Amino acid sequence: MREYFAGMHKIKFEGKDSTNPLAFKYYDANRIVAGKKMKDHFRFALSYWHTLTGDGNDPFGQPTMERSYDGLEGMALSKARVEAAFELMTKLGIEFFCFHDLDIAPEGSSLQEKLDNLDVIVELIEEKMKETDIKCLWGTTNAFGHPRFMHGAATSPNAEVFAFAAAQVKKVLEITHRLGGENYVFWGGREGYETLLNTDVALENDNLAKFLRMAKDYGRSIGFKGQFLIEPKPKEPTKHQYDYDTMTVLGFLRKYNLIDDFKLNIEANHATLAGHTFQHELALARINGVLGSIDANQGDMLLGWDTDQFPTNIYDTTMCMYEVLKNGGIAPGGLNFDAKVRRGSFKPEDLFIAYIVGMDTFAKGLLVAEKLLSDGVLENFMKNRYASYTVGIGKKIVEDATSFQELAEYALKHDKIVLESGRQEMLEDIVNQYIYRY
Repeated sequence: MREYFAGMHKIKFEGKDSTNPLAFKYYDANRIVAGKKMKDHFRFALSYWHTLTGDGNDPFGQPTMERSYDGLEGMALSKARVEAAFELMTKLGIEFFCFHDLDIAPEGSSLQEKLDNLDVIVELIEEKMKETDIKCLWGTTNAFGHPRFMHGAATSPNAEVFAFAAAQVKKVLEITHRLGGENYVFWGGREGYETLLNTDVALENDNLAKFLRMAKDYGRSIGFKGQFLIEPKPKEPTKHQYDYDTMTVLGFLRKYNLIDDFKLNIEANHATLAGHTFQHELALARINGVLGSIDANQGDMLLGWDTDQFPTNIYDTTMCMYEVLKNGGIAPGGLNFDAKVRRGSFKPEDLFIAYIVGMDTFAKGLLVAEKLLSDGVLENFMKNRYASYTVGIGKKIVEDATSFQELAEYALKHDKIVLESGRQEMLEDIVNQYIYRY
């Protein structure tokens, strides 16, 4: 069988003192942390689109990536990418993958040809899954790339586009179910608008809700028991996305009575594009019971677009895993590396190094987060900070056992208020010290 990443061997754990760029320093897959194997905390997944189909092109330049399947076209290229994907995952020790329909098979000249292409490739993917025991974390649909989706998919003003998108989602739900996928993701893509001068926002939101409900109903009807996820994003490609951030999506789900059927797939780079921190979006999803899965990447804070870089910020990964641990885990979701190597990192070896660095950064974050939680330093500080809500009038507020009348009378008697310091800098230093130490 052809080797697509010749010369690259299975990546091993060598420990934090290793200087080998092709070895893990912190990611020790079977190490027990907080009661389970490190790999089970993460459920790392390969993003098929950036990893296999990304070629390094950008609005100002042509493709730069060097891959052994370059020069192939059509179904031959798609088949080669399947083999390359499973070789890459096996060598990296990644046990899951995520895909769009257009990642794995070509568009074709008609919808029927598109569906037929998918059937051929899915059969090959099934074979590779059986050979390697690698699983499908989630599937999704590219209903944003083709010109037909220039005005949206489920929110398109053209009902025929709505129907076409439904046909795509129907097929990918079937594929995801067939492959044993544990989740199905809806990313809004072009579900938004540029100007209100030509947009019926009410109708578009109603139609989006109908689309999601029909997709959920169809998935359940074919036996798909996986988790349905919505991935918030504030902008790109449309100016006003209907899935802007966690709270926007929550409001939408509650309005249309879909809150019991969907959770969220939180992406780090999307959080920062919305003007939030990664931890903010994770925390709000967690406390609302909808943290379902995570797209692991990071953006460049000096650039105003979705750069989808491999995660290297240990502070961010620490606070991410802090939220995951407080959530009781992320399964049946996982951490999908929705990330791409930089355009100048064009060698196959660079791809391996990028995944290694990302996995190591999250592993280090997990170790620090586990110690922070087990030592209770942040939790104890927070408990003391809100102690006034455990006694007296504060306890009544929490228990919904008071009124404005009683509160006003209390305030008249206790108007000499003494506040405590929030000690943000001290807490940030504590987190830094744990990062240095563990």
